[in-house]
Amino acid sequence: MNKTYAAPHDVYGIKKWGKNLIVVNDKGEIGLKNPLNPDAPSVSLPAILEDLDDRGVQVPMILRVSSYLEHEIKHMNDCFNEAIARVGYRGKYRGVFPIKVNQQAQVVDRIVEFGRPFEYGLEAGSKPELVIALAHRLSREALIVCNGIKDEEFIRLAILSRKLGFNTAIVLESPKEVDTVISVAKELDVDPMLGVRVKLTNQISGKWEKSSGDRSAFGMNTDQLVLMVDKLRDAGLLHCLKLQHSHLGSQVPDVNDVRRAVTEACRFYIELTQEGVPLTHLDLGGGMGVDYTGENRATDSSINYSMREYCTNVVETVAYAMDGAEIDHPTLVTESGRAVVATSSMLIFNVLEATHYDAPTAPEAEEGDHHLISDLLAITGYITGARLQECWNDANFYRNELRALFHRGYIDLRQMARAERIYLHLMARIKEHAGFDDIQISDEQLTKLADIYHCNFSLFQSLPDVWAIDQLHPIVPLQMLDQAPDRHAVLTDITCDSDGKVDRFILADGVAPTLPVHTLPEDTPYYMGVFFVGAYQETLGDLHNLFGDTNVVTIDLRADGGFDLLHEQEGDTISEVMSYVEFDPQDCVAEFRKMVDEAISTGALKSKDRKTLMGAYRDSINGYTYYE
Repeated sequence: MNKTYAAPHDVYGIKKWGKNLIVVNDKGEIGLKNPLNPDAPSVSLPAILEDLDDRGVQVPMILRVSSYLEHEIKHMNDCFNEAIARVGYRGKYRGVFPIKVNQQAQVVDRIVEFGRPFEYGLEAGSKPELVIALAHRLSREALIVCNGIKDEEFIRLAILSRKLGFNTAIVLESPKEVDTVISVAKELDVDPMLGVRVKLTNQISGKWEKSSGDRSAFGMNTDQLVLMVDKLRDAGLLHCLKLQHSHLGSQVPDVNDVRRAVTEACRFYIELTQEGVPLTHLDLGGGMGVDYTGENRATDSSINYSMREYCTNVVETVAYAMDGAEIDHPTLVTESGRAVVATSSMLIFNVLEATHYDAPTAPEAEEGDHHLISDLLAITGYITGARLQECWNDANFYRNELRALFHRGYIDLRQMARAERIYLHLMARIKEHAGFDDIQISDEQLTKLADIYHCNFSLFQSLPDVWAIDQLHPIVPLQMLDQAPDRHAVLTDITCDSDGKVDRFILADGVAPTLPVHTLPEDTPYYMGVFFVGAYQETLGDLHNLFGDTNVVTIDLRADGGFDLLHEQEGDTISEVMSYVEFDPQDCVAEFRKMVDEAISTGALKSKDRKTLMGAYRDSINGYTYYE
């Protein structure tokens, strides 16, 4: 909080976490680099927003960059294929995208398109997701991996899809599910493609450690595995069991956890093979993380490995284990969702206004002032670095005493207002000295004086993980980055909820409770970007205060440094979100019209006002849920 920066210092650590996708251009604006054409100039993000605004597309919006999605899919497949060639692995890699990570049609459609050259498939954890997967023309060897609890209808559809040539693998999660699959397969007289989820004992570190190990929700233990093998053998379906699935975890921070979990998964694969199970695929689930902070450390929001290192470790570990057991190398499958899609989306919003906890000037002393007001004002005469803590102590003591006097009626409203103004001016002076003098008061104290920047978005709708699990995402002003930020702020959203606040930020020198920002310009918008929000954030949001989905725009970055608008999805209108919570918008219009007509009948309203009132109501009900 007490740090000052000289432009153009990388205050926000963009070079650390930006992956050379997010950069700062010569104008001090955030630029988007095209990883598919690295020699192309970056595209100014504020210029993109200006162009979209001219087309009638407003912030807040989710901006998806199709080029980033294509790059991540290609990069992951290239990393696995390079590792396979380098290690001498005698199997293939066939990745699948977990639809639950981002179920939006524009995202899934492009993943299928970009993944087709790599035989890239989809993972479905529910009946709706299987229906989505089966509506896509996947490449010939691409997999559809069916996880989660499955009823007969789910299983029947998965088995029947085999008749269309889909490689739909039903992953058995429990002994009960084995019985259901055997029953449906015999009824249909179709051999299913089966997998089994093996519960590993290794537990990963990080935020999602409880999703792994003995207490993980899904998968079979060793006793259940033996029971499953016997049931399938007795039913004449053991030859259908082709895939072993073991979920390593989510956002695994430490690559050595990956090694240990893969080693254990291989032990089960070897043992099942020796039991006569004709396995051909080893599915290692999700877990490949995203370095949100750029720290390259094993923390909740960072990872200590690259995508290339992850792929190499997986391929090497499986190769060594299978060679030792003299077993054919299986086709490797991963369900990496976060690493594929997170970087491709960003949330963009404007700052509406700021609440400052300081004041540039202080009122002069007046005759009749309470002596505590004079004492408070006198502090301005001894603010120096050596006495900064003393000034802080005195200012807070006098201010609190004056508040107590006001509460008891001993000083009036105008005196209290003057006292608060003097206090805020003292805080401005203290913050100024704290940035330059050798002796400073604590960051914790100064954090209490941070500005509040009120922003045009809903935390609960667009960044639910920030609210629910303290997920960190890079947050950066999109302009003025060639100027030193002169203020510090926390961000609040447009909801009327005190939880709608962001107060942990990624900076170049670590995580901080405030964000360095600029004094808001008077005549131009001040935009903020929240990056790497493509995983989960678009799907998990709720309708707090009935703020709906934002506008969504998908663009492609061109080789010449421009961009193409590929798709626009308008954000929810008020009438749409009303219908989500069981209100009929037309009924609401009719009821409002009835009250207007009643007011005219009683003389409380003039007839000529009817059109204005009804027009205002209809405009609102058909309008965007966010600030316009």
